[in-house]
Amino acid sequence: MDIRAVEAARLVDRLGRLVRSGESRQGINPAQWEALRFLARANRFSRTPAALADYLVSTRGTVSQTLIALESKGLVLRRQSSRDGRSVELELTPAGLEMLEDDPLIELARDLGKGSSDDGLTSTVEVLRDALRRALQRNGSRPFGVCQNCRYFRKNASGRGKHHCALIDEPLSERESDLICSEQQPA
Repeated sequence: MDIRAVEAARLVDRLGRLVRSGESRQGINPAQWEALRFLARANRFSRTPAALADYLVSTRGTVSQTLIALESKGLVLRRQSSRDGRSVELELTPAGLEMLEDDPLIELARDLGKGSSDDGLTSTVEVLRDALRRALQRNGSRPFGVCQNCRYFRKNASGRGKHHCALIDEPLSERESDLICSEQQPA
């Protein structure tokens, strides 16, 4: 085993623990922060309790408790799906969006930006993405990639600047094409 890889893994773990320790200062636990972050990054088709549970690699019951807490704090809304009356859609409230402005993860991002050259940070991101891809494969988890990197993404499908998801046959806005999707399959 490469000792540098072991040290990098320890550093990633330690940084994660430090970020999570700062999260409770705002009265939000780590699982709740992760849920808020996911909902801010997920496309409209993926903002469901089931997709959140898959993303967090958690049980539906645990995610249900997390959502109950976030709803009681006024940070998340749960409503019946407009596409499928049996499903539930989740949405961040204005207070939820405001909470994310003070996300402790942003402090870590600032630290990473200050301590690295552009090339060094780009290389680090590539290494971490590759490690994440391997871990997801090993665990049999979904990738939750960005729409525009999906095999089903059709850029400018209508010729009017609108994109399209061929999997679910739905139009996508420019903003939606940059969001993560539970159904994403790498192109």
